Amino acid sequence: MRSKDDPVADFFPREGRSRSVLRQETLLVLALSLGASAVSALVSFVGSVTKPGGLKDQAATLNSSAAPGRPWLDLAWQLFGITTALVPVALVAHLLLREGSGLRALGFDRTRPTPDLLRGACVAAVIGSTGIAFYLAARGVGFNLTVVPEDLPDVWWKYPVLILSAIQNAVVEEVIVVGYLLHRLGQLGWSPTKALAASSVLRGSYHLYQGIGGFIGNMVMGVVFVLLYRRWGRVGPLVVAHSLLDIGAFVGYGLLAGRVDWLPTA
Repeated sequence: MRSKDDPVADFFPREGRSRSVLRQETLLVLALSLGASAVSALVSFVGSVTKPGGLKDQAATLNSSAAPGRPWLDLAWQLFGITTALVPVALVAHLLLREGSGLRALGFDRTRPTPDLLRGACVAAVIGSTGIAFYLAARGVGFNLTVVPEDLPDVWWKYPVLILSAIQNAVVEEVIVVGYLLHRLGQLGWSPTKALAASSVLRGSYHLYQGIGGFIGNMVMGVVFVLLYRRWGRVGPLVVAHSLLDIGAFVGYGLLAGRVDWLPTA
């Protein structure tokens, strides 16, 4: 308990402190992570729709070379990008630790590994099959760019980097856009419906660079993930599911692109 003479307590009075400080904190976390990605995706989408030609004739590449022709330097840049992308998650963990809970408050810990893995695998199996069908349909009617999950050089580190990239995406997105955001919006007094809408629209927004199909598909996925999070009280299964989905997309594209007729390529 703080003393009456504590200058920090004077600077942050308890009356009204939680709403103002937590609101600013949430905005800063989003500005450093997926909120910034949403703005970038919107700018990219505007560029795509104003470019001559249809959306499906354009490509959105997710994992590309950072130093073509220089594999070791490329590897260094890939690992640097993956590591720095996780910094906002470390920030979230730090902020939650100041409350005395940490990421365990979001259900992102090692206390229930088997249920998390099994639930995540089941979710990935259901969403993966429907997601591929939706993407192909959206691209077919011109609502989506051609998504190129990877365009890395054929070197020994290609698939390990793709797997690490998939896990990084899953951790950042599920910890921040589901666990942390819902946690904070609940503290700020948002209704469950408004919080669900905010989380799912944000998820769709930072996928807008893929086109309208990417926005709608990921927004629907966001609704499902929020409902599952509320049912299970854990973000762990969602991280597992998202990791498996992205690993399947990244590695699967690398193995199948140009070898099957149904998979669009740039």
